[in-house]
Parts: sequence; structure tokens; C-alpha cells
Amino acid sequence: MSTDQSTAPSSLTVTSRAVPEGSVIAAQQLVEDLGGENLSPDLAWSGAPEGTKSFAVTCYDPDAPTGSGFWHWIAWDIPADVTSLPLGVPRDADTLKQTANDYGSTGYDGPNPPEGPAHRYVFTVHALPVESLGVEAGTPHVQVRFAIHTQQLASGSVTGTYQAGS
Repeated sequence: MSTDQSTAPSSLTVTSRAVPEGSVIAAQQLVEDLGGENLSPDLAWSGAPEGTKSFAVTCYDPDAPTGSGFWHWIAWDIPADVTSLPLGVPRDADTLKQTANDYGSTGYDGPNPPEGPAHRYVFTVHALPVESLGVEAGTPHVQVRFAIHTQQLASGSVTGTYQAGS
């Protein structure tokens, strides 16, 4: 069976000073219940393919004991000329759209895993061929993620870990 490489999404390079690849998530990014500041990490990316007209960012914990993981952040309609986000993107930022995460609040909310093995937190940047996904802020994240994943031209991730009690 052959794979048509022309339709496979290419890869972006994603970096973060706050969450270097493979690092333990710092207190700045943790929820306040854990003594954290609940700040989204800075993210920078490069390598967007031709035709990129906007970006989206997600943060996902695939290790959450829910059967389907846990979504910590979904942001989109980031203009194509933007190649980074600063530390602590406000919940009401007017330069992008955000929706409720699995905590039920709009914007970023950091790790707060149950006791047990370390969890992975995957921060992904998605390059999109549209200036707008055509979904409004506050749209349920499953619909936003569907729009992102069915249209993405490229994506790249940086992953940090956190273990309760560490």
C-alpha cells in the first residue's frame, strides 16, 4: 500500500523557552491549585508551507484518565504573519480566538493531573490554508479541532511532562 505524500501534512518546527522539548512543566504553566501561575507558555514556530494563511494552537494531555485525553487549550485564527505567541496569552486576547477547554474555561489552563505516572502535555501549532476557520470563539472545542485537523497543511509540537507530587 502506498501513501500519497503530496497530501500528507508537512512538519513545523516548534520551540518554547518555558517548555523545552521533553522538559518538566514549570510552576508558571501549572494551575493555581498547584501553586502555579496558570500562564500559557511562549511558543515560536517556523517552516510553514506555502499557502499558510493562519495558525491554530492546541495543548493536549493524552495521558488523562478520561478515555479520550484532556484538552487544555484551543486557539485559532492566528494571522499567518505571526510566528510566535508570548508567555501568558490573555483569555480575552483580540488577536486570536479561543474556546472552552476541558476545565470549562476559555483559554489556557495548565496541568493538574491525578496522582500517578507523569502526564505528557503536547503543545501543537497547526498551519492552515484559510485566514479564518469560520467558527466563532466559544464554539465547542470538538468542532474547532475538527476544522483544524481536516484542513491543516502542517503541524509541529513540543511536549513537556508533569507528575502530581513532583
